[in-house]
Amino acid sequence: MKKLISTVLVGSLAVTAAGCAGGKNEGEAPGADGKQGPTKFTISLNTSGNAYAESSPNINEDKWVKKLEKLANVDMDIRFLPLKEFDQKMAVMFAGNDIPDVVQGSSVNSKAMSGSVEAGLFMPLDDLLKEYAPNLMKQVPKQAWDEVSYEGKIYAVPAWLSNPSRRALFIRTDLLEKTGLPAPKTVEDMLNVMRAMKKLGVENPYQIREKFKYADTIFGSYDVIGSQFELQNGQVVPKFFDVENMTKALQAYKTMFDEGLIPKDFATVTSTDYGKNIEAGKVGMWSANAEGMANYRTKVKKVVPEAKIDIIPSPKGPEGYGGHILYGSLSTALYINNNVKKETAIGIIKFLDWMLTDEAEKFFSIGVEGENYTVENGQIKYKFPQTKEEVDEEGFRGNLWWTHDITINKLRASLSQDGKDLAKAFDTVLAKEGLGTIEFTPTLNAFAKYPDLMPTSDTAPKLIIDHMVKMIYGKEPISDWPKVIEEYKAKGGNEVIKEATERYNKKEGVIVRNNVK
Repeated sequence: MKKLISTVLVGSLAVTAAGCAGGKNEGEAPGADGKQGPTKFTISLNTSGNAYAESSPNINEDKWVKKLEKLANVDMDIRFLPLKEFDQKMAVMFAGNDIPDVVQGSSVNSKAMSGSVEAGLFMPLDDLLKEYAPNLMKQVPKQAWDEVSYEGKIYAVPAWLSNPSRRALFIRTDLLEKTGLPAPKTVEDMLNVMRAMKKLGVENPYQIREKFKYADTIFGSYDVIGSQFELQNGQVVPKFFDVENMTKALQAYKTMFDEGLIPKDFATVTSTDYGKNIEAGKVGMWSANAEGMANYRTKVKKVVPEAKIDIIPSPKGPEGYGGHILYGSLSTALYINNNVKKETAIGIIKFLDWMLTDEAEKFFSIGVEGENYTVENGQIKYKFPQTKEEVDEEGFRGNLWWTHDITINKLRASLSQDGKDLAKAFDTVLAKEGLGTIEFTPTLNAFAKYPDLMPTSDTAPKLIIDHMVKMIYGKEPISDWPKVIEEYKAKGGNEVIKEATERYNKKEGVIVRNNVK
């Protein structure tokens, strides 16, 4: 089975940070030219579904916006685009040529950007970055610059992930201790731990949900995650074309079903029920975003006070791989309108570069001294939010931090035991696992013609899920997997493979991410 070789944005000539060191004082308010201020600009932003942002009657009068403007010497006119309508609103904005000075989007080739970079709507930023953004040029990784580059030039300033492994295998450590078994290292180990938990009376030793979403730990062990592609024998094909490993993965899930280690109605378990089962203390292991650790600990302990929850390494398969999908290096990106005056563009770049200073990190992470935190004997005492409204407000302040490494908020994490444990999990567990893919941006045209063959970012195509479910329920033999592949090909898969391979070879909007081992 041929694995991915390197992490590159195929076809993009990346600009690196080498030799771009420069400098400005850490706490300097950027301003338009360093002397006069403030830098005035309009900006469109995704609300990210944040309730605090979406309920604001006038976000430009919000206290956190005002405090940011004063701290960074800027004057912003923010235009919010609701998360649910983001792509649609972006398209309308471009069609009407009503484009603000700064636009928050994603990669150059994304649906949201709608070919706007190619059309010349935004300015290349290389020269401005080299001269006015030493922090950005030092800290932003090459992969993130790649995703906002077009024909060798950088067109946006990104928020990025230094560690694209975000999902984790959680375990009730208190239950594991009761079994007397060590943490599982292989799929068979994991099955044995689940069996032991079942004997203890655990209702769902492994929580699973519909479409195998956040339930693909075993598929990850065998490197056959249904949403992913790889190069096999000169063709770009779905990873589930690996019959040997797909068969092993399906057999493991069937064993889990037959022995009652997963819910009998696993194929219809909703995300709501998935969460309720975990929070009710009915689950031994589950897959979820690592950032949820503190939330899971808090909620489960309300029901089971002695509960202990940790993140452990995912079980490794025969080729030494394990984990879940790797995310892209890019989260969001800020583009500057090509009509913006140079002095304003300089101020904007300085402002974004300031976001990587200690002063900015403290503001976005823990707010304002005296209001959100105090310092006692050199130690920060942060008032962690207690209510939903406070959590949303904290989230909004963090969402204003438009360019930084979003892997984990290290400052805030250092202020609690849960945060320290999460940071340790990212460094010692997640950094050593995760499955890469060949990704196409924009997506393959063939999927519009054959929607049942189109995967989501983290689930297999409908055609494939239907067969997987039937095989686990015992309605189809797992040995028929080669027939499933032939059906996939006959129902449009050959066109998918042809287009994917051609684009890969031509290096047209292709991102390749390698497996972590």
